[in-house]
Amino acid sequence: MRRNRLIFGTDFARRGWRAAAAACLAAGLLFGLAVGVAQAANNSVQGARKDEGYNTDAPTAILIEASSGSVLFEKNADELRAPSSMMKLMTAEVVFHLIAQGKLKLTDAFKVSENAWRHGGAPSGGSTMFAAIHSSVPVADLLRGAIIQSGNDSCMILAEGIAGNETEFAGVMTKRARELGMPLSTFGNSNGLPNPDNKMTVRELATLARHIIRTYPELYKIFGEREFTWNKIRQFNRNPLLASLDGADGLKTGYTKEGGYGMVGSAVQNGTRLIVAVNGLETKDDRASEARKLLEWGFRNFETRTLFAAKAPIGSAKVFGGDARWVRVATTEPVRVMVQKNGNDKLLARIVYSGPVHAPVAAGQPIGAIKVWRNGNVAVEEPLYATEAVGVGTTMQRAFDGASELVIGMFRAGIAKL
Repeated sequence: MRRNRLIFGTDFARRGWRAAAAACLAAGLLFGLAVGVAQAANNSVQGARKDEGYNTDAPTAILIEASSGSVLFEKNADELRAPSSMMKLMTAEVVFHLIAQGKLKLTDAFKVSENAWRHGGAPSGGSTMFAAIHSSVPVADLLRGAIIQSGNDSCMILAEGIAGNETEFAGVMTKRARELGMPLSTFGNSNGLPNPDNKMTVRELATLARHIIRTYPELYKIFGEREFTWNKIRQFNRNPLLASLDGADGLKTGYTKEGGYGMVGSAVQNGTRLIVAVNGLETKDDRASEARKLLEWGFRNFETRTLFAAKAPIGSAKVFGGDARWVRVATTEPVRVMVQKNGNDKLLARIVYSGPVHAPVAAGQPIGAIKVWRNGNVAVEEPLYATEAVGVGTTMQRAFDGASELVIGMFRAGIAKL
């Protein structure tokens, strides 16, 4: 791995490092771990460096690699801000999800209400697809209006057609965000127009973009379309990256006085896709420049390394009451991480599982995860599976394991009192 340092450790889910260390000392866990390994992992996470090797004028920013989700750069990534029209990504995801479930078709049409026309259409003075009042517009065209033209009317028509009104649709958006692992985002409408309930972080915007790209590859292609004409009015895609960066194919810009200028962008170069999200900038030129520079920096300075091959045993998990003391674990896919080409990154990998695992254990049974930290930030997390079956042990073996767990429990209780 050149000069990249890889430290390998184990851990138990829902236990602190002292409990993990006690279990290591009492049961003699694999890899000959000492207390310092678990403590070092804890300290490295607490001391995560957010801007190593780069700086940006964006008040909040994040850069991730799409395949693994590796965080390459972050700055105030968990600060809640008004997402403006970037919030339309959430509206699009709800629609994409309904289409994937078979509950909605691209050919379905929704009527343009007076509310959507007046407050999101031509009379509003904001970004619009210019849908005519009382006309019916197919979902496919409404999506293009929302994504390419950033039409506020497009989103309102979709919201009213799906949920009856924007308030109900905003509730659907929040519920869906939680399902996608976005605990902080809240929504007050469908389009990002000023509303105190519209709040997102750049981390969750990047998470949402990654999900859309990976889950809906065909629908995602809409984000890369350069123009769209509706009601005889031709409008061009507002994403400046499409014309200024090789491989750029999405996603969305946004601006409100409350949130400033922001954008979520993505590009692919040499088979690697990166996703950037910035927010809070002062001008549209600033957001375009900062997003492009972050992506260029990522492509220029990082490369993908394979840490563990697919289906190759990474380590072992302790088994309770089995005819074997340990079960080997592996991933179904290669474990890859983005690292700096200069080789200065410090990597730390840990097997994390809730153990011991009770016998019987089936081959392919989920057994925790492998987590990889890069310079203190969680870069990759992949699920682990048992590579082999472990049967139920003899009465003597089960008794011995029970006694061992009792001793470990006593150690744990003793340390907890310290």
